[in-house]
Amino acid sequence: MPDATRTSARASGTAAGSGMSAAIAAFVIWGFFPLYLMGLTSVSALQITAHRITWSCVFVLAWLALTGELTTLRTAVIRKGVLIRLAASAFFIAANWLAFAWAVNHDRVLDVSLGYYIGPLINVLLGIVVLSERLDRIQWTAVAFATAGVLYLSIIAGHAPWIALTVAASFSFYGLIRKTVGIDALQGLAVETILLVPFAAGYLLWCEAQGTGVLGHSNASIATLLLLSGVVTSVPLFLFAHGARRIPFSTMGVIQFIGPSLQFVCGLVVFHEPFGSARAIGFILIWIALLIYAVHGLRKGPLPPGA
Repeated sequence: MPDATRTSARASGTAAGSGMSAAIAAFVIWGFFPLYLMGLTSVSALQITAHRITWSCVFVLAWLALTGELTTLRTAVIRKGVLIRLAASAFFIAANWLAFAWAVNHDRVLDVSLGYYIGPLINVLLGIVVLSERLDRIQWTAVAFATAGVLYLSIIAGHAPWIALTVAASFSFYGLIRKTVGIDALQGLAVETILLVPFAAGYLLWCEAQGTGVLGHSNASIATLLLLSGVVTSVPLFLFAHGARRIPFSTMGVIQFIGPSLQFVCGLVVFHEPFGSARAIGFILIWIALLIYAVHGLRKGPLPPGA
């Protein structure tokens, strides 16, 4: 093997290894995120989300300033359609964060886990409806099992699993929009939080005026968790973006199940949420769908360059 080819192969392998590590780290952080929010159960979901937006904005802008990329923001958003799409993605990610925080505050971590299990299959449906993609027979089988699982859980609960569906749909729509916007992950997050921060900061100031603000009026651990929320929000998004650019899409599709699996364990072991046999049947149907989806994706393999 020529030296140039050997060097190229080694660099490709290093990039793939780096991408795999980054992707796994991102989903591990997201998987254990309910434990982080566990320390904030005395804070309302809306205040948690407002702090998460505000400190994410501060952290990402500081990061971009340190790396010399802050000046690229204007160039990135003046392209036609970028700003309006990022406004839409900002709405969906804020809805996702709010639903996540509300679920943890109300001991519904298993619903969050279910939402992130359903998410990939909602992505499939969005691909059909929005991107005019076509499914093969195996993919339709996976969708059928997932639909049966959601319907079953709705029947035994007497209502649709709204928290799970909100978490799943908001993150899926967010991902779809970001997929169609030509902007780097951190730049996109910076613009999204800039658009959201007037509402978030305004709400926090209103809470202070009403005497219901938490920051500075609670113990040090709560204040620390709120201030660090920008870091724990931004870092996994950066790791995810780093990984997504370096490993096959099919591999990422399997790795992403680390997140909801860890959330599921948190819900059972740490939050001690009930999980009877009736509810387990609904989860099993969705797990079967995901197994079909994941195995089929791995068999098909990554798309060829330029596809």
